[in-house]
Amino acid sequence: MKKKLNTKDFVAKIEKMAKDRMRSGEVVSLQNFRQLKSKTEPATLLLIDDDDTVRGSLRRLLEHDGHRVLSAADGTQLSDVLDDTPIDLIILDVGLPWINGFELAALMREHEELKKIPIIFISAMVSDADIKRGFEVGAADYIKKPFDPSKVQKTVKTILDLAR
Repeated sequence: MKKKLNTKDFVAKIEKMAKDRMRSGEVVSLQNFRQLKSKTEPATLLLIDDDDTVRGSLRRLLEHDGHRVLSAADGTQLSDVLDDTPIDLIILDVGLPWINGFELAALMREHEELKKIPIIFISAMVSDADIKRGFEVGAADYIKKPFDPSKVQKTVKTILDLAR
């Protein structure tokens, strides 16, 4: 017959060490908390661009950064994409068929829930008037095509950090 182990002292030492370390630990900063949260809860991004190649490359880039990406080729496909999932950021092309990106953004700004979501325009339409119009309809930023992938990543990160 085996003798039963007496682990009472052993367990008490572990509990004391753990409590001491908890007491002496520093308070987690808000920045560290946000970073941890973004790693455990990926942001959901809505990507609207009519170019399959651009949509695919942006999807891969953003998913590589840990984001969940929903996508649509134009405004008419939004009903297929939008569901009960909260969207954290919208990336929107201007030159869309049927309803252009400026018109779509203006409609989103009239919608009670969508108006709170930040929008980044990514477009080849880069005149000063286009960029100004983008900000007038509520853009958080405007990125010119062809785009630099690292600029897209940095802009998305910055806007998500500000929104959280």
